[in-house]
Amino acid sequence: MSTSSLPTLPAAPAPGRPDVTARLREALIGASFTADGLLELLGAPAYAALARSETVPALRATRGDTPLAVLVRLFLLQQPVPYARVADVVPIDACLESGWLVRVGSAEVAATVDVRPYGGPDGEDWFIVSDLGCAVGGAGGIGSRDEGVVLGVGGASTTLAGLTVRTPVASALDLGTGSGIQALHAVQHATRVTATDLNPRALHITALTLALSGAPAADLREGSLFEPLKQGETYDLIVSNPPFVISPGARLTYRDGGMGGDDLCRSVVQGAGELLNEGGFAQFLANWQHVEGEDWQDRLRSWVPRGCDAWVVQREVQDVTQYAELWLRDAGDHRSDPAEYQALYDAWLDEFEARKVRAVGFGWITLRRTGSAVPSVTVEEWPHPVEQPLGDTVRAHFERLDYLRAHDDAALLEAHFRLAPEIIQEQVGLPGAEDPEHVVLRQHRGMRRATKVDTVGAGFAGVCDGSLSAGRILDAIAQLMGEDPVMLRDRTPAQIRLLVEQGFLEPA
Repeated sequence: MSTSSLPTLPAAPAPGRPDVTARLREALIGASFTADGLLELLGAPAYAALARSETVPALRATRGDTPLAVLVRLFLLQQPVPYARVADVVPIDACLESGWLVRVGSAEVAATVDVRPYGGPDGEDWFIVSDLGCAVGGAGGIGSRDEGVVLGVGGASTTLAGLTVRTPVASALDLGTGSGIQALHAVQHATRVTATDLNPRALHITALTLALSGAPAADLREGSLFEPLKQGETYDLIVSNPPFVISPGARLTYRDGGMGGDDLCRSVVQGAGELLNEGGFAQFLANWQHVEGEDWQDRLRSWVPRGCDAWVVQREVQDVTQYAELWLRDAGDHRSDPAEYQALYDAWLDEFEARKVRAVGFGWITLRRTGSAVPSVTVEEWPHPVEQPLGDTVRAHFERLDYLRAHDDAALLEAHFRLAPEIIQEQVGLPGAEDPEHVVLRQHRGMRRATKVDTVGAGFAGVCDGSLSAGRILDAIAQLMGEDPVMLRDRTPAQIRLLVEQGFLEPA
């Protein structure tokens, strides 16, 4: 099936004519077709079911005749609705003329695209446009219908949006924009936003998403990866949720990279380095191969472009059978002929076997352009819960790197520190024991890290309020514990450095 078999999209906003999209937006908000309104109408169970592509609870909750119920059935559940009911809620003739709606029989109308209410970070009422049946996420065989389909917002999209550093910038690039959610976030804090995609349908839908959300337009360019960019263009922020799935072939444009193994993700990461301005960030979601006889962390380090600090976090690892099954189900192949499904499954395993791939990792990659002679590259595994949004946490991670690079051990001992907010101490040991086996400091914000410390580290962190230098605190601890203060000053900076690097201590 080709993109030509997909429904015709609504007309994108164009100068010189009444903006139907703006009128539609006003009608949607007026009927409380918003993220908050949707939750209130459906209730938490039905709302959560939508994220799993289960629509029956939402259909039951919208059996009433309120304007909001009409809009949910029309734009989110793709049900034909009587013309007269829709005419009471939206400018129906203008929506029919511009292509947002089509007639079904003599008395009903239907939507041509999905529209999902989406709450912005500061309470904005936004709307994500996508192809029919693709607004609510979940693995339901979406990809099997059309290679050019444009998906709506999902878990990966919101993860990347939450990770992104949101400082004001002059220029931002959304690489592989899809339905436009990253561009929508970016236009709020970037003067100029460029959005690219290989699929022209995705660019059209991005224009609709921005317009229906009342957001500024972006510079939309068609082409693969960095191809649409002009010579010499650079950016302060680059974001991408690329088609990172490692698969045999490239059946599905929205998810399959089309390059061998994890080469597409590697290409995106390596290519971003020369496009970043000094201090600029590039942030990606990615898959990477765990290859027999190779350290996966070394593989990721080799991707980092020269002149960039990097922070790579592996969030999940799946063996090759789990991975193949996940994406075969995503495409709906498990519903096909059993022999065909087996052949496809075999093709995935053949591909992995040929490349000696034993597992596939998923996670986040952040680059920052730096003038440092020795860039910092951190590659770690952190599968534990975190607190989104993490944009400020990401920015602070790189600020701490700069601080530590500029302070040798002697300078650290002269510095003043504060314990970060919401840090708790846990002591672990046998019941009744006089002393704990070990002490753990645990964060309740951001990455929610936990780290073991010795009694000196715990005592040091506990009294850091910015009033005394690190050296004076250690001298006091040495006197209290009967230790040599010179030796304590010699061996403790490494522990202080770790606590600062991981965000337990902040320079005062």
